[in-house]
Amino acid sequence: MTTKPYGLFCPTSKACDILMPRWIIQILGELWGGSTRFNEIRRGLPGISPTLLTKWLKELQENGILQRVEDQATGNIDYLRTEKAAELDSILAGLAKWAQHHIKAEIALADRDADLLMWNVRRQIDLDELPAKQNVMRLNFSDVTSPASTYWLITKPGETVELCASDPGFDVDLYIETEVAVMTSFYLARRSFESAVVDEKFFMSGDQRFIKTFQRWLKFSMHSHADDIAQINDLVLTS
Repeated sequence: MTTKPYGLFCPTSKACDILMPRWIIQILGELWGGSTRFNEIRRGLPGISPTLLTKWLKELQENGILQRVEDQATGNIDYLRTEKAAELDSILAGLAKWAQHHIKAEIALADRDADLLMWNVRRQIDLDELPAKQNVMRLNFSDVTSPASTYWLITKPGETVELCASDPGFDVDLYIETEVAVMTSFYLARRSFESAVVDEKFFMSGDQRFIKTFQRWLKFSMHSHADDIAQINDLVLTS
């Protein structure tokens, strides 16, 4: 282990020796969300450098939390969680539940990175609730802090949802106009989706099938089901 230990013998401190260095919990969260490739993990953690990510992935392997698997035919490398990592699921879920309940929405929604939001949203699309064809959704955000403000989600039956930040050139089935702060707020259940629509902060146009079934084909965050989630004050969304 390359990190400096706390020098305390209690089990909690020993766990912190391994889990508390910056980015470790976030890397585990990306793996928990389904990322297995180096570039996928880095896409979900835009603030980490490739060098630092390589270092922590190696250390997590040495601690038996990850397994590095290389496909000899293609050369592709996947980082898979071990049983030791799976035992952390309840701990990560508990931390998220605590944050949803105790951290003020004003703080939780302060970051307005559309790229990061869309990277997570594309995981939550239920293909079984969409027409069995290629579907294209265009989302435009007016308050971004990331380089891109417009994104396209492309779905096909049985395939991974594709996220694009440049126009793929396909006909669009659904257009969405909103703000990152607004979509993040109902995605994390910090406010209701219905209130965002009523307050004219979330606009949809296009194929009515997509509009009427929006809350069926887009499953909100896995952390949106926590009890007593701290709610947003609408004044925050206009600041």
